Amino acid sequence: MLWTKRLILRPFLASDLDAFFEYASVPGVGEMAGWKHHETKEESEKILSTFINQQTIYALFSIEQQKVIGSIGVHHRPNATFIPGERSCELGFVLSKTEWGKGLMAEAVKALLRHLMDDLHYDVVWVGHFYYNDQSKRVIQKCGFTYFGERLYHHAGTNKDILEVVYFYRRDSLQP
Repeated sequence: MLWTKRLILRPFLASDLDAFFEYASVPGVGEMAGWKHHETKEESEKILSTFINQQTIYALFSIEQQKVIGSIGVHHRPNATFIPGERSCELGFVLSKTEWGKGLMAEAVKALLRHLMDDLHYDVVWVGHFYYNDQSKRVIQKCGFTYFGERLYHHAGTNKDILEVVYFYRRDSLQP
């Protein structure tokens, strides 16, 4: 578990289902992260189960509200590094629409970055956003990532059967 001033980053629990469905079912929330919003609680339950089993997705638990308001994942994808030999991972995050604009995600990302780089000794952490996602772009900039390039993303599993541009950024362990 990681603590910030307003959040606890912790593993998801089965008891988080209602809060997870509450934010994941809002149109536009998941779509900003590349997945379709949830239409049923059963869909959320199935995805929550994978989060619990994978243990690579942190629940963002609001200390004030005493519930989960988002998530941040650490992903180890093939060819995610772009540079051979680097120990790297990619972050993906989503936050309840009611919490946008409060600086909560930047707070969570900074805490996770410290853990990944200081405790787990990653060389590079990657993150990306769709060209239209200004909220994520602001979080990325606040957290000191450097623009690296862009690539196309296919919206698999969503209502969109299109390719979209994703801007990618990296944060090196040597950056302040």
